Amino acid sequence: MRKKDKIKLIIENLSITEAGSEGVCIGKYEDRVVFVSHVVPGDIVDVEVYKKKKTYYQARPINIKTYSDKRQVPSCQHFTVCGGCKWQNMQYETQLYYKQKQVKDNFERIGKFDFPPLLPIMASDNIFAYRNKMEYTFSNRRWLQKEELPDAEAGTINTDGLGFHLPGMFDKILDITYCYLHNEDGNNIRNVIKEFAIEHHISFHNARTHEGLLRSLIIRHSVLGNLMVILVFKQFDQQAKSLLDFVATTFSQVTSLMYVVSDKVNDSIADLDVIAYKGDDYMMEQMNDLKFKVAPLAFYQTNALQAVKLYQTAKDFAKIEKHHVVYDLYTGTGTIALFVSSQAKKVIGIEYVDSAVENAKENAKLNNIDNAFFFAGDMAKIFTDDFIAQNGKPDILIADPPRTGMHPDVIAQIIKILPQRIVYVSCNPATQARDIALLSKHYQVMQTQPVDMFPHTHHVENVCMLEKNR
Repeated sequence: MRKKDKIKLIIENLSITEAGSEGVCIGKYEDRVVFVSHVVPGDIVDVEVYKKKKTYYQARPINIKTYSDKRQVPSCQHFTVCGGCKWQNMQYETQLYYKQKQVKDNFERIGKFDFPPLLPIMASDNIFAYRNKMEYTFSNRRWLQKEELPDAEAGTINTDGLGFHLPGMFDKILDITYCYLHNEDGNNIRNVIKEFAIEHHISFHNARTHEGLLRSLIIRHSVLGNLMVILVFKQFDQQAKSLLDFVATTFSQVTSLMYVVSDKVNDSIADLDVIAYKGDDYMMEQMNDLKFKVAPLAFYQTNALQAVKLYQTAKDFAKIEKHHVVYDLYTGTGTIALFVSSQAKKVIGIEYVDSAVENAKENAKLNNIDNAFFFAGDMAKIFTDDFIAQNGKPDILIADPPRTGMHPDVIAQIIKILPQRIVYVSCNPATQARDIALLSKHYQVMQTQPVDMFPHTHHVENVCMLEKNR
């Protein structure tokens, strides 16, 4: 029997009992866990298995027999196709429950350290239109519905699209009509740019041949009303200029219009120049009474209103006093460091991205903060005995590392200097649990506060406070 002729496994009446950490939900069949997308705990479904492993199956629903009372009707027309809001069909209260459970489960299964009951997860005030940054990709190979395929083969349908990469497909994008995580301005700008490009025969990128002028579109906005639009072109020519002129004249609310020229095979633009075409070459943000100048490619929390809650939690957990030296590891553009600086004697921020450190220094000056100092370099190499001797031993250490967590050498240095208190901010409870386990011989977990920064997704931020053992 040929591989493609193998009989598909259909599991009937599968009870969905849990929501998993990657946005899928879970049932059990015989001795295997079954991971199923786009269902909700409490559903009873028939599923088709598309991947078989020794201990688990991956499956897709083909018939929902009983609908869970935890369900809601998803708002987005792109739900199930787009890989973004995997939990949009789940009531928000249920989403929060499983995000909190994700933190607890990781602490118990991976960390295996003692910890007090978690504080109730902080919900997001806005569950739609909360993202202040969106990145879209141009492609001349948009995802087509089945009914469109004959017209595409006949060449009578336009296959250009502007939207998100489909999961697992580097060369296909889902053309987005309306994204509920973006605001009205952002959705309108995206759609109007696409329509102008199609009408004026400006070529969309082909990820296989690396042809096509239009590559990507980034839209950022701030709580102060600043609006930044960045277009990425394969080259800068008259068509590129005509599109920029169109955006400039059509959208008066854009305060920063910029572009990037990229002939690279991949989509990364972090190492390329961002050129200001009209307006400012930055965006102004505000958090409480602090203002931040955000460079085009600089990191800033994408849920700005919820970030205030996140940083206030870190500040409260840190219990900083006027005589304390505070280290902020993985400081980025210095948001946490500057947020806590008024309570400290001195704050030292360390970050590996040079441009982010320059932003941090500029933001310190902007806010008349003279007790925050920022250093660029590889964390594992710069956070050394000599560095600490020059800048002072930290009383309080705050860390907000990337999803991969902290480097073992960084953890070893923390254990070596043993600050009185550690506040660990994480976007990945699994690596956070792993790192805290390495510190648990010397520290006790005192408080844990999950924060929902990304409604309708499985992602959760978590703030944990550790006290040095007496």
